[in-house]
Amino acid sequence: MPNIFTKLYRATVNTILVEQTKIKEDLAGIKNPLCRSILLLQPQPTGKVALLFHGFTAAPYQFGPIAQLLYQAGYSVMVPLMPGHGRSGEFSASNPTPLPIEPQPYKDFALEWFKQAQTIDPSAKITVGGLSGGASLAGWLGIEKASQCNRGILYAPYFGNSRFVLDLIINKSQSYRTWLGEPNPAYPGYNGFQTQALKAFLTIGEEVLARSKKEATPPIFVLSTGCDIAVNNNDHKEFFENIVQNQPLSWYYCFDRDLNIPHTMLLKAEGNQWESVLNIMTKAYLQSKITWAEVEEIAYQMTEGKTYPQIIKELGFESKVLADLPALITMVDKRAIVEARNPSRSMD
Repeated sequence: MPNIFTKLYRATVNTILVEQTKIKEDLAGIKNPLCRSILLLQPQPTGKVALLFHGFTAAPYQFGPIAQLLYQAGYSVMVPLMPGHGRSGEFSASNPTPLPIEPQPYKDFALEWFKQAQTIDPSAKITVGGLSGGASLAGWLGIEKASQCNRGILYAPYFGNSRFVLDLIINKSQSYRTWLGEPNPAYPGYNGFQTQALKAFLTIGEEVLARSKKEATPPIFVLSTGCDIAVNNNDHKEFFENIVQNQPLSWYYCFDRDLNIPHTMLLKAEGNQWESVLNIMTKAYLQSKITWAEVEEIAYQMTEGKTYPQIIKELGFESKVLADLPALITMVDKRAIVEARNPSRSMD
């Protein structure tokens, strides 16, 4: 059991990080509390730390519910505000958003926060995650620090655009662009950006996809949505196929198009009516020690009339799964699994 001096030291480390982060964000003029870094730090080390990166032109608020969920599950959770994000102002082509236009500032930022995560809990292997561009950055960090990471969770990672022609435009254009549609007034975020600022994340994403073919990664859960018009879901599948042979505890799941879950999939207020299900799936992955093939085997056996507890007992998975897995199993496309294994069989 930690003695009183160890407890005081850990509390001091936490306090210093929180205060330093606040001072930096005060000096940067971060006024909206939803743009502030989220730091939910356990009073003592638990061996579990999650470092999460928000989406391009957005802010840490996107991970608010997941951060609370993971904190309650014993994680210290860090969702830092990314470079150049969260500032207020009247931005336009003549006064562009203060976003980095090169990948290196984001990479340096990720490495610095990874170091902070290790300082908070030296005994922990870090779980990294992110949304969209933040997911690309988390994927890069997972490769850079593969042996020091526990797991990764990538929500709609930006490895490339939904259409090849958009990749060409992003790579070549020097223009200032605005997002399609009206921004959600409930949440802060830039409604415009220099094209070169988005290219910084495209470059990171392309690097991650290329390196995943030959370099080690931690086990990673990749989540896509079938109606995503921002990224290329085929890239997600390719990334999963690249890593699953060496990391069989990696998972891939794509929400059905009919669920109408947008690219910004983390919050109900940003369009995901299935937010609670996504949160449960996140927790189920972090709690479970089974492969995606084993997930599909459980789902398949349920179509044979067996109950979930019966299957778990027969497969000897009692120590490998926890309470949230059944909710994920309900989302698995059982029809596709049955038809893949028995092409002549129909579930109609």
